[in-house]
Order: sequence, then C-alpha cells, then structure tokens
Amino acid sequence: MASFKPKEVVRILEKLKFIQKRQTGSHLMMFHPVSKIIIPVPIHRKDIKKGLLRSIIKQAQSTEEEFIKLK
Repeated sequence: MASFKPKEVVRILEKLKFIQKRQTGSHLMMFHPVSKIIIPVPIHRKDIKKGLLRSIIKQAQSTEEEFIKLK
C-alpha cells in the first residue's frame, strides 16, 4: 500500500463527496451528506499509518485500488 499524507487523504475524501465538517484539535471530521458517515482524519506532518489508512478506506466504503487511483 502506498503512503499518504493527511492532506492527500482529505483531498481524496473530498473527491468521494465528503465535506469538511469541523476540526477538533488535530483531527478533521469529514462528513458525507448522503450516507451520514463521519470519518476523523488526523492532521499532522507524518504519513498516515497503514492500519489507520485501511480503516479510513473501509469507513468511506471504498477500495484501496479506488483510493490510490484518486491520489
């Protein structure tokens, strides 16, 4: 799996029709208006770890392949 910066993950989620709801501390809450799914994305300088990235992809009801294509 490729590594992703937090800003890249936010951009991909926006392409999947998620919107930025609010930011609490270092976590940005991404919201999907149709499915009502809320996904917290940690905003920091390091790459997002593989396990957390897989969890975000699963919550977004996407696949790793689709996520990589949207990068």
